Amino acid sequence: MQPQYSRTNPFPAKMVINRRLNEGNRNKETRHHEISLAGSGLTFEPGDSMAVYATNDPPLVEEIIRALGATGDEMVPAGKNETAPLRQALLRNYAITVPTPKFLKAIVERASAAPLLKELLQPDHKHDLQVYLWGMEVIDFLLQHPSAKFKPDEFVGLLTKLQPRLYSVASSLRVYPESVHLIVDVIRYESHGRIRKGVASTFLAERCDDQPVPVFPSVAKHFRLPENDADIIMVGPGTGIAPFRAFLQERRAVGARGRNWLFFGAQHEKYDYSYGDEFEELKKQNFLTHLHCAFSRDKEHKVYVQHRMQENAAELWRWLDGGAYFYVCGDALKMAKDVDAALRTASHLKKQTFTSSR
Repeated sequence: MQPQYSRTNPFPAKMVINRRLNEGNRNKETRHHEISLAGSGLTFEPGDSMAVYATNDPPLVEEIIRALGATGDEMVPAGKNETAPLRQALLRNYAITVPTPKFLKAIVERASAAPLLKELLQPDHKHDLQVYLWGMEVIDFLLQHPSAKFKPDEFVGLLTKLQPRLYSVASSLRVYPESVHLIVDVIRYESHGRIRKGVASTFLAERCDDQPVPVFPSVAKHFRLPENDADIIMVGPGTGIAPFRAFLQERRAVGARGRNWLFFGAQHEKYDYSYGDEFEELKKQNFLTHLHCAFSRDKEHKVYVQHRMQENAAELWRWLDGGAYFYVCGDALKMAKDVDAALRTASHLKKQTFTSSR
């Protein structure tokens, strides 16, 4: 009987392609992953995400074990009614990078001296605490305050559960029926003299060639292609291109007759035009009605996707006014606000056009 995979029992998938997309970019590493779902029975739709159940970086786990003065073999809680050796629990069950408030308070209580941290934990220093904690991890506090002693079970009790990371699927099952494609920026940076690593991005980049990739689909029911042949406008800078690659594959496979307009943004055309060959080919075939790219570091004045939208505001509004669906995927903190402002510019132009035509 085929096992029933779920959020609590993810499918142990296999990485079949792990390829860097932006060779030559010294400041950023972006990778294309193809993960086999053969035999899983798992399905997803374009617009959905794939939850990746990563494990932590083994060298970091070992460093934490040494800092605790433990062996790694001590049995500790590892979940509901479960126990596991400390090493295994730190690898698979707990988030071991970002320090929790409970952990920081325990450091203050147990360390022989931590006056600055004690002060920053006061309620009126929240912003200062955030600034202080940027780029710092659990291991930093263990090494800086060796007088703060923790038994292994006490230590894991101060951590939170390791959560899966969600990545937008970058492929359609109609085109690739037994796999899922992901595009991922690998997080690595130096802080306080140490190299920091994103848990899931480096798990996919460095540690999946010889071990399973536990995955399970995550439905995004409000991020779907239209059921009819409506036109669609897609704005996807950087890895935000993922769902729109899937959208275009799906629309091509089902023979959707609506028009397709893609805005893509990245730093350098030479290095960072992810899937550019595919999109340029779709443009030549007129399947992509419009393709507008913005490469912010290629010219003296930085150009972003919102600038391309503003340059095409009149046509953009005609599509929207005609019932086109609008999608955006990317940085919610800044990019989405800039895209919203560009849409408002298009709306304002529409009002001016209507006024002048009367």
